[in-house]
Amino acid sequence: MSTRHLLSKIRTAYSTINDRAIFLRNLHAVAGDYHTHIICFNADMIAGKIHAEMAIAQAVRAFEEGTNISNTLEMESLLYAAGSRQCNVASSFGIQEGENRVWIGCSPDRDDVWTALTPLFRYTHEDWDTIDAVKKVCLMKFFSISQEEIDASGGDGHIIDLVLERVALLQVLR
Repeated sequence: MSTRHLLSKIRTAYSTINDRAIFLRNLHAVAGDYHTHIICFNADMIAGKIHAEMAIAQAVRAFEEGTNISNTLEMESLLYAAGSRQCNVASSFGIQEGENRVWIGCSPDRDDVWTALTPLFRYTHEDWDTIDAVKKVCLMKFFSISQEEIDASGGDGHIIDLVLERVALLQVLR
């Protein structure tokens, strides 16, 4: 894996998944056809586009340095997104059966892959970077962020920074 993989693109989409195994097989087939990695993040667990981008960048770095925990860039990205070394924890940051709001990363970016993915996703331009009260509580709980920590960092506007700090700490804790 080379630094060219850092050239990734992130998009938002909806996807209805009836059978996760079949969906993943179809996703891997498209990725293979386009010689890229397609990483799907559960948007309800992600603190915005920057969180998804950082997870992918850290995963690429881990593979380049030989410090990766998992065997695939996709799972490594989910591990970084979760700030965890446990695949079962990281899997909650991926797609689930049912209706999904998804941040999709393509690394390296291939323009044609987005068209090939249209049978699996309904792209949207909605703003999913906003942290509302429900998402704030979810992020605080999952990443063990206290209100005191948020207040000390400068207020609610800094919760994304605290999540990114947890993501970055995974590299240190290895």
